[in-house]
Amino acid sequence: NISDPIVLKSLLDRRLLFVGGKGGVGKTTIASALAIAAADGGRSCLVVSTDPAHSLGDVFGKSIGGSKQQLDKKLWGLEIDPDEEAERHIGTVKLQMKNLVHPRMYGAVDRQLDFARLAPGTMEAALLERMAELMTESRNEFDLVVFDTAPTGHTLRLLSLPDIMMAWTEGLLRHNQRSSDLSAKLKLFNASLQSEDQTLLGEVPSEYSGSTRDTRITDILRSRQRKLRRASDLLLDRSASAFILVLNPDKLSLLESQKAVAALEQVHVPIEAVVVNRVMPDDADGGFVDARRRQESTYRDAIDREFSNLHRKTLPLLSDDVLGIEALRHVGQLLTKV
Repeated sequence: NISDPIVLKSLLDRRLLFVGGKGGVGKTTIASALAIAAADGGRSCLVVSTDPAHSLGDVFGKSIGGSKQQLDKKLWGLEIDPDEEAERHIGTVKLQMKNLVHPRMYGAVDRQLDFARLAPGTMEAALLERMAELMTESRNEFDLVVFDTAPTGHTLRLLSLPDIMMAWTEGLLRHNQRSSDLSAKLKLFNASLQSEDQTLLGEVPSEYSGSTRDTRITDILRSRQRKLRRASDLLLDRSASAFILVLNPDKLSLLESQKAVAALEQVHVPIEAVVVNRVMPDDADGGFVDARRRQESTYRDAIDREFSNLHRKTLPLLSDDVLGIEALRHVGQLLTKV
């Protein structure tokens, strides 16, 4: 067995770390502390919050938001807002679609995509695309990207979306090809055939007409598909990525963590370590504390049995809130000290 600090310290050599678990277990603190430890070790690091209830800025005591903010030497932070990403995503699609249709269709494009903005899954899809961009394109800027992910269920949906979205993209490409084939056949039968729909879609600038337009649509879809596939491949690459599960020594946290491990292993996402956060310190005393420690011990034993095949690290319950760069640095040192 490799000791816990060595395992966590070695994970800082990866390109991508995902820190997840049940809401409220301290994921943001752990993700931030590991990011600081990596930066202190000389690696340029970006810590990214994907949880809609952002607390990354709170733990650093700084306003972060949707653009990269430098937090310390070699350390930057970013908070992805799902609403803003959905708006940005829809806006990009609108521009692409308007380049491919007649101006008389612009109103219809706006209406349909505004409805799509409210559809279930739109924000998750936009969030995933933003994560995919950071995973695949940040390599030239950062040595390590640490994702402070949303609660487990949300994370699992995000991790499963690449294959779903790629299947959807393939369906669109097949549909587009069938439409192109049908259009070509109709023109052979009747060159003068003109319906209102064909006119609206056909009378576009020459650079986007006919087969050129179809090629442009295909290029857009293929590019999106390649980006998602690269991100999916990185998630499954044990030399590049690792998932760290954070839990507290209590029943609800244990139960959700069991489900998370089973689900992540089913899709072959590499889980490398478990951090048991807010463990009662050994030197705490008093009757109430003793009772809490006995209950905690039961769950710690259960965690050891359930996750015996995973490296585990315990982090004590601290006397003060973990806020600010120095407090986070202290937690990072506790996590990685050999």
